[in-house]
Parts: sequence; C-alpha cells; structure tokens
Amino acid sequence: MKYQRVLLKLSGESLMGELQSGISSERLSHYVSEIAALQETGVQIAIVIGGGNIFRGLAGLSDGFDRTTGDQMGMLATTINSLALRSGLEKAGIKARLFTAIEMNAVGQRFHAKSAIRDMQNGYVVILAGGTGNPYFSTDTASALRALETQCDVFLKGTRVDGVYTCDPEKDPTAAKYEKISFAEAYEKQLKIMDMTAFTLCQENNLPVIVFDMNTPGNLKSVIFDEKVGTLIQNDIN
Repeated sequence: MKYQRVLLKLSGESLMGELQSGISSERLSHYVSEIAALQETGVQIAIVIGGGNIFRGLAGLSDGFDRTTGDQMGMLATTINSLALRSGLEKAGIKARLFTAIEMNAVGQRFHAKSAIRDMQNGYVVILAGGTGNPYFSTDTASALRALETQCDVFLKGTRVDGVYTCDPEKDPTAAKYEKISFAEAYEKQLKIMDMTAFTLCQENNLPVIVFDMNTPGNLKSVIFDEKVGTLIQNDIN
C-alpha cells in the first residue's frame, strides 16, 4: 500500500448528484461506501468537503454580500455537508469525528492537528469543516493546509473527471489525460487543478496530489493501491 494517511477533498457540488442544489442521499451513500472500503484497508483518512451545493462565498458578491460575509456563509455550508457526511458514516458503523475551523462546540470539536492525528490513529475518519476559518481562502487551500498539519502522505482531490487533461475534456474531445505531471509543468501550462495558494502549498512542501473521479465505484480504493487511477502531480515525476 503506497499511502498510509490521506487527505480526501470532496466537491460540494458533486454531493448534489442529479439535484439542482442540496444533498443527494444516493451520492452521499456512494461516498460513504467508498470511504468505508478504503478505511477497511487500514488507511487513515481525513476529509474536507466543499459547500458549493449550498452556498459559494464568491457567489455572494453578486447578491450584495461583502467578500468576508460571503466566505463565512460558505464556511457554514461546508459544515452542513460535513455533518451530513458524519451522520452517513456513523449510520454505516464507521467512527467519525468532526472538527471545525471556527468555534461551534455543539457541532464539533475545534480543530487541533494533534487531536486529529490521534483520532485517525485510533480508527476514526476525521472530517475537517469550515475551511481554514478565514475569508479569502478556498477549501482547496484548506485541504492542502490540513493535509500538511496532519502529516498526510497525499492530497486526494475527488472530482467528476478522471484526472488532469491538456484542456477541459467536457468541452474539447481532443483533450489528452496526463498520468503524471510535475507541479512546475502544470504551472507552466496553466492547468487549472486548484487555486494557486493550495497549489503552492503542495509544491513547496512536497505534498503529492492525485486528481481522480470520485464518482466511479472503487476508484478511491484503487488510488491508494497505485492502480494508475487519476493523475499524479508531484515535484519529481521520474
């Protein structure tokens, strides 16, 4: 097994499934089954989930909110999704602990890296809600930061596409997929993998990133066993 401790970033938008907004029970069940299958292998798991199915901070600008307020609303949206995921995992018999980046004692424990690491070592799936707790930072950045703080071996970015392409495969049928690519080449080609703050955190701290299709059954487990699922981004690709 290639990775012992992982940070899994899930898309809030993907949690909608076929809905226009909110949480699809079918998609949530799929996520729970994928996470359960991975945990059974002994891998330690931390999860960050976005909030775009409920509210996106930047979208609030067009509705008259200032950026700080919009981002704070987005943090709460990630917390709603995190609560749903925790509930789903617990119903499946999986121990889960919810940490929050902002003080919400009735909802979850305030994030502390050593506590999160200890819980993972004791068999809990750790869910990290509320982004970084600060405006102007995305959940991609929160994922990179939390992965580093909790000493994860890899940042798994679960999306609706099966990796990184030369261009958008949903718009251009000639798009070619990368199996591996360096951070430097991805930057040079201006591939939109994640926001630049998150990208730089991973590059400067040698944290590999794997972009993969989370919606295909079995993919999450396959990523861990190095079965060439998705696209690996790291400093050294030799």
